[in-house]
Amino acid sequence: MAALAPPVAAIRRAVRRALTTLPDAGPVLVACSGGADSLALAAATAFVAPRLGRPAGLVTVDHGLQEGSARRATAMVDWAHTAGLAPVEAIRVDVSERPGGPEAAAREARYQALTEAADRLGAAALLTGHTRDDQAETVLLALARGAGPRGLAGMPTRRWLGEALLLRPLLEVSREQTRAACTALGLAPWTDPHNTDPAYARARVRSEVLPALVRALGPGVLDNLARTARLVAADTAALDEQATVALDGVRHPDGGLCVGGLAGLAPAVRGRVLHVWARELGARPGALSHRHVDALEALVTGWRGQGAAYLPGGLQVFRRAGRLTVVDPCPPA
Repeated sequence: MAALAPPVAAIRRAVRRALTTLPDAGPVLVACSGGADSLALAAATAFVAPRLGRPAGLVTVDHGLQEGSARRATAMVDWAHTAGLAPVEAIRVDVSERPGGPEAAAREARYQALTEAADRLGAAALLTGHTRDDQAETVLLALARGAGPRGLAGMPTRRWLGEALLLRPLLEVSREQTRAACTALGLAPWTDPHNTDPAYARARVRSEVLPALVRALGPGVLDNLARTARLVAADTAALDEQATVALDGVRHPDGGLCVGGLAGLAPAVRGRVLHVWARELGARPGALSHRHVDALEALVTGWRGQGAAYLPGGLQVFRRAGRLTVVDPCPPA
């Protein structure tokens, strides 16, 4: 019997670790574009999941942004059936009317389609093929944006996506390993032209910035960036837990927050409390930025009798009688 190629073995081990932590016995779905990362993940899941007594299927999303995308989706479905994956779905999405740039619109449409598919099919988890290299790119992009710890924590290994868990088993596997696994298995991955299009920031980081860092600092820089994300994520989770407890401690019966209690919190915890509270009020997470939280912070620690802090959605937060209170410009009738 021929020896198993090390990249194939590494990816199967990563998938096994992820699946054995699932509390629910339901099926799992692989989100697969046909690229090397997700194709190697799908092949590994097709091998590992049945041996754990767990059904495994596949979903591919056609954004309709490239010529021949429908043919690619059909080919992906055909391959998934031959690999023993079921159920298998190809979902076409329309990104033309979505706000933001094409990259953000495609991502939003893709995750909405994947969430709906996972919920409809009763999946316990949805697996994506993000690798260590994707994590390194995410950390660098967060640094460039001036993101805080939450951004530097990168992509979590797991989070809830609707009723299913979103799992990223390959965050400690390199992109080179997924390509090598596809070669060893005789798979022909699809190459997304957007991944090399310099119009996209991530593509520029992938083709120019990361190679320059590797040349200057050595190949270990990718592992170091990914490890930084893991360390920051652990610290962020601990601070988030403290903020949850602190938020309950500073709530006022009228729904506002007590300024005295907020002022006594450590700045890192207070910022998280204000961020969570703003989301509770209805501020959309995608629109809520550090500037909004800074404006709320100023009502607590930089109080000079100023007016309202404005939050996304037209919400106005005032400091009155020793507490932060919100005014909704569109109260219910």
